[in-house]
This record gives sequence, structure tokens and C-alpha cells, in this order.
Amino acid sequence: MTPFDKNPKDPLHGITLENLLTQLVRRHGWRELGKRIPVRCFQYNPSVKSSLTFLRKTPWARKRVEDWFISEIKTQGTKNIQAPLEAPGWRKRSGDIRRA
Repeated sequence: MTPFDKNPKDPLHGITLENLLTQLVRRHGWRELGKRIPVRCFQYNPSVKSSLTFLRKTPWARKRVEDWFISEIKTQGTKNIQAPLEAPGWRKRSGDIRRA
């Protein structure tokens, strides 16, 4: 079942901020996130933990990240929504995503 099946008016229903951020990092990398949304937590020594802290405290940045994710869902469909942190070659380590 996709998030659209549960609540068609809220495309982010059932998707955590961590999952959303992790998917954007997997698809685009930190460099692209830093270019599109120029904040220090994406540009200098980025980690999921520091980015989540910043996004939770900064509504305008969180909105830009969420809007970017929603636009990808609309253009690519919901089939590309993945389970959090379980892609081959990736591992979670103290709030950070690193290549294995």
C-alpha cells in the first residue's frame, strides 16, 4: 500500500522526515541537496542526524525538502518510495548514511 492509498490529500502521510531525507540523499546525494537548498547542514560535513535537527527547527527548509520530495512522487509515481535505510550498500551509523 502506498501513502496515496491511505490519504490521497496528504502525499507525505506515513513517510517520516528521516525516510524522506534518506531517499533524497540516495537519489541525489548531499552535494545536490546543498545546491538546491543552500544550508550548512547539507553542504559542510552533512549527516542525517544534523539535517533532521535543523529541518525540525526550521520550517522554511523543511517545506522546501518536502515540496521537492512531493514533486518527485508526482513525476515518478509512488513506486519509487523505498523502505527506510535498507538499500544495498548503505548502512546507518550514528545518525549518518555512509557508503559500505
